[in-house]
Amino acid sequence: MGRKKKFSGLEISLMAMFSMVVIVAVVLIVFLAMGEPATKSEDVKYTPECSPIPDSERIDCYPDGGASKDKCAERGCCWYPLSTTTIPWCFFSKNRGYEVLQQDKTSKGYEAKLKRLPAPTLFGNETENAQLIIEIQSQNRLHFKIIDSEKNRFEVPHEHIQQFNGPAASRPNFEVELTNKPFALTVRRTTTKKVLFDTSIGPLQFADQYLQLTAKLPSLNVYGLGEHVHQHFLHDMNWKTWPIFTRDGFPNGGTHNLYGHQTFFLCLEDGSGTAFGVFLMNSNAMDVILQPAPAVTYRTIGGILDFYIFLGNSPEEVVQEYLELIGRPVMPAYWSLGFQLSRWNYGTLDEVKATVQRNREIPLPYDIQYTDIDYMEDKKDFTYDLKRFGELPQFAEDLHSHGQKYIIILDPAIATSPRVSGPYKPYQSGTARGVWVNESDGRTPIVGEVWPGETVFPDYTNPECTNWWVEECESFYQDVKYDALWIDMNEVSSFQPGSIKGCERNSLNYPPYTPKILDNLMYSKTLCMDAKQKWGSHYDVHSLYGYSMILSTDKAIRRVFPGKRSLILSRSSFAGSGKYSGHWLGDNAANWNDIKWAIPGMLEFNLFGMPYIGADICGFFDDTTEELCRRWMQVGAFYPYARNHNAEGYKPQDPAYFGADSLLVKTSINYLNIRYTLLPYLYTLFYQAHVKGTTVVRPMMHEFPKDNKTWNVDRQFMWGSGLLITPVLDPGTDTVTAYIPDAVWYEYETDIRITERKQETKMFLPADKIGLHLRGGVIFPTQKPAVTTVYSRRNPLGLIIALDDNDAASGEFFWDDGESRDTIENGVYIHYHFLYDSGILKIKPLTNGYKDPNNIKFEEIKILGMSVQPLTVIIRSDLGNISVPSTNISYNNNTKTVIVTGLQLELGQNYVIDWNVNPNELERFDCHPEENANEAACLARNCIWKPAVTPKVPWCFYPEDYGYIVSEVVHIPQGIRATITRNTAYVSPYGSSSPPIDVLQVDIKYLSNYMLQFKISDPKSKRYEVPIPLNVPSIEVNPVDQLYDVSISNQPFGIKVKRKSTGTVIWDSVLPGFIFTDMFIQISTRFPSKYVYGFGETEHTSFRHDLNWLTWGMFAKDQPPGYQLNCYGSHPFYMALEEDANAHGVLLLNSNAMDVTLQPAPALTYRTIGGILDFYMVLGPTPEMVVQEYTALVGRPVLPAYWSLGFQLCRYGYQNDSEISQLYEDMKKADIPYDVQYADIDYMERQLDFTLSEDFKGFPDLINKMRGEGMRIIIILDPAISGNETKPYLPFSRGIQDDVFIKFPDTNYIVWGKVWPDIPGVVVNESLDWEMQVELYRAYAAFPDFFRNITAQWWQREIEDYYNKTLKFDGLWIDMNEPASFVHGSTSGCSNKLLNNPPYMPPLESKHLGLSHKTLCMESEQTLQDGTPVRHYDVHNLYGWSHAKPTYDAVHMVTGQRGIVVTRSTFPSSGKWVGHWLGDNTAAWDQIYKSVIGMMEFSLFGISYTGADICGFFKDATYEMCTRWMQVGAFYPYSRNHNGKGSKRQDPVAWNETFANNSRKVLRIRYTLLPYLYTLLFQAHSQGSTVIRPVLHEFFKDKTTWDIYKQFMWGPALLISPAMDEGLRDVHGYMPDARWYDYYTGRSTGIRGQWVDMPTPLDHINLHIRGGYVIPWQEPSRTTVESRKNLMGLTVALDDNGFAQGSLYWDDGNSIDTYEKGDYFLANFAVNKNVLFNNIQHDSINNTAGQLQLGHLKVWGSGNLLIQEVNAVYDGREIRSLNFTHNLDTEVLAVNLQEHNIYMNKPIQISWNIYT
Repeated sequence: MGRKKKFSGLEISLMAMFSMVVIVAVVLIVFLAMGEPATKSEDVKYTPECSPIPDSERIDCYPDGGASKDKCAERGCCWYPLSTTTIPWCFFSKNRGYEVLQQDKTSKGYEAKLKRLPAPTLFGNETENAQLIIEIQSQNRLHFKIIDSEKNRFEVPHEHIQQFNGPAASRPNFEVELTNKPFALTVRRTTTKKVLFDTSIGPLQFADQYLQLTAKLPSLNVYGLGEHVHQHFLHDMNWKTWPIFTRDGFPNGGTHNLYGHQTFFLCLEDGSGTAFGVFLMNSNAMDVILQPAPAVTYRTIGGILDFYIFLGNSPEEVVQEYLELIGRPVMPAYWSLGFQLSRWNYGTLDEVKATVQRNREIPLPYDIQYTDIDYMEDKKDFTYDLKRFGELPQFAEDLHSHGQKYIIILDPAIATSPRVSGPYKPYQSGTARGVWVNESDGRTPIVGEVWPGETVFPDYTNPECTNWWVEECESFYQDVKYDALWIDMNEVSSFQPGSIKGCERNSLNYPPYTPKILDNLMYSKTLCMDAKQKWGSHYDVHSLYGYSMILSTDKAIRRVFPGKRSLILSRSSFAGSGKYSGHWLGDNAANWNDIKWAIPGMLEFNLFGMPYIGADICGFFDDTTEELCRRWMQVGAFYPYARNHNAEGYKPQDPAYFGADSLLVKTSINYLNIRYTLLPYLYTLFYQAHVKGTTVVRPMMHEFPKDNKTWNVDRQFMWGSGLLITPVLDPGTDTVTAYIPDAVWYEYETDIRITERKQETKMFLPADKIGLHLRGGVIFPTQKPAVTTVYSRRNPLGLIIALDDNDAASGEFFWDDGESRDTIENGVYIHYHFLYDSGILKIKPLTNGYKDPNNIKFEEIKILGMSVQPLTVIIRSDLGNISVPSTNISYNNNTKTVIVTGLQLELGQNYVIDWNVNPNELERFDCHPEENANEAACLARNCIWKPAVTPKVPWCFYPEDYGYIVSEVVHIPQGIRATITRNTAYVSPYGSSSPPIDVLQVDIKYLSNYMLQFKISDPKSKRYEVPIPLNVPSIEVNPVDQLYDVSISNQPFGIKVKRKSTGTVIWDSVLPGFIFTDMFIQISTRFPSKYVYGFGETEHTSFRHDLNWLTWGMFAKDQPPGYQLNCYGSHPFYMALEEDANAHGVLLLNSNAMDVTLQPAPALTYRTIGGILDFYMVLGPTPEMVVQEYTALVGRPVLPAYWSLGFQLCRYGYQNDSEISQLYEDMKKADIPYDVQYADIDYMERQLDFTLSEDFKGFPDLINKMRGEGMRIIIILDPAISGNETKPYLPFSRGIQDDVFIKFPDTNYIVWGKVWPDIPGVVVNESLDWEMQVELYRAYAAFPDFFRNITAQWWQREIEDYYNKTLKFDGLWIDMNEPASFVHGSTSGCSNKLLNNPPYMPPLESKHLGLSHKTLCMESEQTLQDGTPVRHYDVHNLYGWSHAKPTYDAVHMVTGQRGIVVTRSTFPSSGKWVGHWLGDNTAAWDQIYKSVIGMMEFSLFGISYTGADICGFFKDATYEMCTRWMQVGAFYPYSRNHNGKGSKRQDPVAWNETFANNSRKVLRIRYTLLPYLYTLLFQAHSQGSTVIRPVLHEFFKDKTTWDIYKQFMWGPALLISPAMDEGLRDVHGYMPDARWYDYYTGRSTGIRGQWVDMPTPLDHINLHIRGGYVIPWQEPSRTTVESRKNLMGLTVALDDNGFAQGSLYWDDGNSIDTYEKGDYFLANFAVNKNVLFNNIQHDSINNTAGQLQLGHLKVWGSGNLLIQEVNAVYDGREIRSLNFTHNLDTEVLAVNLQEHNIYMNKPIQISWNIYT
């Protein structure tokens, strides 16, 4: 109704003025809509910088479409057409945006003033002055926003997000860097320096109605953004535009905007599992563009740029951080987790009743019934149809009486028409109270059309509207007792575009730029954008409509259901909606696409903080089929929100409709019963989501983020961490390809543990089955199901315990009354923690604030994966102990499942249940490590004897308190000192033969922030300590900065070291069995994980130790490599990885014979037979840092001479020098790179040191010739000196004179042995057995005591004499220095039985023959430098160490050059002086891969110059074996082909021409890369880094690499994947998560983070260069003398971001201590996008770098846009138009620099450009 109004003159004048303004405005709008800039381009002096921008990094400058070259130029942008229109042709230049004028630090973070750089505008009304506000809100949350400095703009009035008041968080996990011009913001992760968010890729745009920010991301792994239908969870980054603006649309698979406005995305950074999230708090319409750079662009048309960035160590942590900001999810009522039925238009209440009844009868677990708008009178809110639904109140009561709930729908739109019976009170009341959204005048209600016809729209942002809404909901509840509210159409939806009047043509309804929303019209199917609400224009708050309705509805249900939770289910959402509401995925359809797409949708809304989520089961639109509905009911049973709902006009689809005996009904009941069984688990997940912000439906990627195979899994999903759901989502199939992540998994319905793990599998799922798997390590609370939750909550509880690899599991259980509000906040609940470990189940209530009225109990416990049947089950509680009757315990041997029934464990009580399955078997520490343990011997040691079921578990083990007790602890500066006393209740195991030391002193010293020492010694009697000087830091440690905490436990005594940053205990010796006697010391410690590396020298079959009760002896011995046989050196050092990828290392500085036992607890036991316990620990935290810290302690590796990196040949069994000469000539003729020739003991007369055989009399001349041609010579020297000579033998006689030989104690008798020297004048009959030859022919030999200074002087003199008088050499090879002897002890035997056969004999090779087997008597006496006498018993393992430095010094002294020393026996710190080969191996295939393991271990030990005898020492190699070994050996740092006497030749020219060609090919690669290898050896020498590098050192956050030992790396950049098995022609190798280039082609493999089969023909070794590195190289020659004169090259392997870096170290290659004296050259190289430059770090006049000419540059990954020009600037001189080729297929740029005389020791810059 209305009437005419008479206007006043003033009003008419104002109206006229208004009309003129409107006309001008419309003209301007049309002008803008035509794409004309408000500021003409000719008015702005601006030249775009269109330097080469990769296609993937183009930022669209013409998002509105219709770009042309001229239009692009008008916007000041770059134009470059391509063959595809997907990529922008018109794109932003690099010199536009804003600049930073001023930056200030604030208490919250930083602020900066931004000034717009002059440039044409895109859409007008640019903000000239902006302000950047940065807030460091927490360690993991960064907030930055960009606002207009001069006026206020709309900002989202969020209910939960509050203003940050500071102060800025200290030590955040991110770094923020600002670039001033043009302005850019870069966010890096502090620990890795990985760039997470970098806006320098595109310019900031900030106009009134066009705001844009682009950021480059670290990876393509992007998830989130909504609401849309994303067909996959992992985003396609190939130029996808996703509009965000709430809209009533159909989720049919298009890219259009849907119901919610969710701007959050999550990015998984890499294979480390770390992730971050980005949230833009902006409610205006926007586009989000994803492009393959990878980059994201937010393009919004209003508000401000208000960003939050969240960091996490995992995706799950990121979600928790995000939800802490926006509000954690609502805790749903328990009944809302039940199954639900609904449909639009049942027609009548009778049809609803019939539906309910038939589903009750089958009987279906079923909690909730809905009615859609058909229950209303004419679809009007707050009414019901008195004709068709007249008994609706009674129907609601009937549902309640059956334990069911009733939910009604409410739409926001309120009809303006009256009811049938009279006025429509909700409309009248709302109008009177002014609660509607108004037209642009702010007064007139805007009118649209929805279901009831003409409607108005409540403005829920108006508090009075909320009051009205609450009252109407409350009033209707008086009529119909509904239980919850389903709010729909709240985007807000209207069937009339804008309003029934249309919309005015202004900049709000027709903005200058419209995002790519559905219909490309702002007010399509909604209200006019200029409509007014309390919060602002609808233009700004449209997407907040559903959010504001949720807030008002929450107040309504609080009024209607006081103290109860109820439920809100909303179609429209915004960030934070989940704090109050659930959501369903909208009006889907009954098709096989929509059943699939529901899973990504659920996963995304769990990211958005709305875990109460589901899709309409069986589809909303269209008729479903039985098969589709059956499969949908199966998967829908595991939707958190499980509702079957369909639309009017289609067939019913409730389960019972298909027939009570149908397969659909049977499978539906089965899986709904499983759902109801697991509801306690699901409810607990919602509790965790509510209090922590965790996800409920969880992407597999969240649980296994380091496994790249999980990153795109979206046809499977998880409930929390424990339940894996694999549905059938395609028609006509019973087989699904499923991925099984890396864990133990059990089939839910059969209890069977599946064998598949970390692999795809074909899962057979017939018509009635879905894949359900329980994860090992998780405990699931359960409850016996019923037809509703009201009844199921009265049933008994249970537990399902799924055991993991360690036979352990844990879980939680939350319980309250299921419906009261704020039970958690008020503490009215029960929260249990369950832990099963070592056969003991602990049921512990963390909170016990609720008493269940039904007095329910835990009555059944099922354990999956129990390998043996429990003997008994004992329940321990405060009320006493109860033994479960055996009749209540069942065990299925086939499935390894135990079920215990009849339990009565009261809810809220504390229980410990002991499953007697031989508990703690893995925790036993061996009390009788010797063989032949028996019960009597065990009990005699006061230990426990108990036979074990598990193989290898000791039957004799220590009681828990066996050990020492702390009597005093004193905290001293920089450490702790304690006195401990032996627990004398137990006997000492070896009695008087090794008396116990009852009182010990413990000294713990904090040596640095990353290093500590703990030493246990006898305070009353000085014991032997290792006389090796260590580089112990002498700094004062600040407790705040140290990486560790140390504590001492009293009884039994033990030390715990904990990593402070993670809380991980990395050393825990609080274990039984600590023993300290005179000749037996034992200590055990726990490992933090099963990933342990090191200990040597022993042949290991894998790099990571097998912890299955293996014992490794350590005692230096002349013993060829063999499994569990102690070899040449002793290295009691290990590195361990912690589960979170941190690493630490431990050295036991003890040189006595010892062993270590590794057991699966995981734990380690040391046993040594003398000395003290002196431990040093370094804490990394990365594996590479562990080695650097360890070598800082023991000494950095030696820097070898450059020539020693060349290929080397040796043979034991050269007949004469002519044979060597011929070999040399043959190698030259074959042109095979070759630098070093050896002579083994054959060159000596009768194997005597410092002699020359008659057969080798021409050797000195040959040496001179070879050295003159660039070759080098290394000869062998053994330590043993013959004493049987009949002619003068100066080395012996002068040794006697100087008293250098080892003697027996208290005598002047030399300890004579026998080694290689023969007796004079004998003819050796080699056909006799070895023992007879030794007896008849070998001379007595004396062993120098190299500890003594006089011995070092004697040794150097003998070497000098030999060098000057007999033959020249360049390096020395010292062998047999364990020391080895061919008789046991001495020629006259040994006198001290106790020392040679100690009470405890470690498991050494031939241990039955005692410690003196093949070496000296243990009582032999040596003398330290300070004159202290020591027993060989204590220092045997140091003999090779003591031999090393005198030899090293001798080489320097006699040659005047660096040379090289290679030794067989080593100890910690040997690497300071020597290299090492892995000993007398055998020509066997397994020895090839074991050599890789050995080299990696010696990398840990600080000995970088290592290798194995290529092709094997003993036996004959086959052709194929030697070919493959030559390939691998070409990448040994110490690359020597060496074999033994009696075996056939195996040098490269001994086979055929093909073999020689293959050898030449691979050795030329080695020689090409020698500058890189030499640089790595320099870095090892100067920094302690590894050269041969395990893959895990570079990719330690990728657990796959933790077990790799058949691939290795040179430093960080070269990955070597050889074929090492017979007949192998495809290598199955792992490509870690990086960009990798094929070495031979330069082509990117495109493979990362996955295993791949690499074709490997016999002439090929797989080599890959890692993106991000610059590799220096040199043209190869036959020797390094020649190659060092050749042209240098640089290979640039670009990473994903177009960056690379590298180094080159150079010196003369020969001089001594060049690094220490500063006589070297060091340059760093860096490449950024398309520019390479060097940065000279150090230079000197003596390093010869000035002779290094750069002749070649290769750039790999240079792109597929043709490079037009390459230029250089050399030493300030510009060189243009360099000669180059650019292969667009391989993306390899090759630049020829030979003609330009560019030398490495001058500043160099080289750039390549796409445009000329």
